[in-house]
Amino acid sequence: MTRKKVKLAFITNDSARKATFKKRKKGLMKKVSELSTLCGIDACAIIYSPYENQPEVWPNTMGAQRVLAEFKRMPEMEQSKKMVNQESFIRQRIAKASEQLKKQSKENREKEMTEVMYQSLTGKGLQNLNLGDLNDLGWVIDQNLKEIYKRIEAVKKGASTSSVAASHAAAVSQAAAAPPVVEQKPPVVELGLDQGMQRTQAEWFTDWMNSNTSDQQLGFGHGDEMMMPNFNDNHNASMWSNGFYP
Repeated sequence: MTRKKVKLAFITNDSARKATFKKRKKGLMKKVSELSTLCGIDACAIIYSPYENQPEVWPNTMGAQRVLAEFKRMPEMEQSKKMVNQESFIRQRIAKASEQLKKQSKENREKEMTEVMYQSLTGKGLQNLNLGDLNDLGWVIDQNLKEIYKRIEAVKKGASTSSVAASHAAAVSQAAAAPPVVEQKPPVVELGLDQGMQRTQAEWFTDWMNSNTSDQQLGFGHGDEMMMPNFNDNHNASMWSNGFYP
């Protein structure tokens, strides 16, 4: 849980101011001790107050003198790099508050001109506006137009992207739903022969070899000699006769 933001203002009540001083001093000393212990650095704290004659020093007088001596040995630019006093601290707070006030004034002016713009859309005239108001109103209108154009472009891009995605999905679904292409083979034409006559060439050759072997028209001799039929013999020539070659 975050701590409540402290209001930086002078406490007018004496007793409340003294009690707050003691409380803040104790917390400051604790923070300096934690900073030195956890980060391993040399630190000291010297607090002056209207309630005590002598300043309060942490960790002790010797430790504070050693840290101050080391600080003075640093270059002057390094010494004043992040150093602030009461005056510079108040100046920084004033500059920060001025920036916040300027920013808030700009936001209020923009809201005011936005309201005038919407009222003009309902038919209210602009006769009561001066030149500065008209310039601010024109700036607000330009900003709204730029925002409208940006939204239109975003909608167009979204629509084009969705249409491309939809067409791709449709193409994928159509390809998935299409029936597979079956390769058609040419039909086999039968010559009207019965099943007994539809034999392969190898079967015919086997039958022919068996018949000629039984008639001793083709034979094999001893060894590697092969006896070929005598084609001059009229009797053997009848072997080649068939219905196609008379």
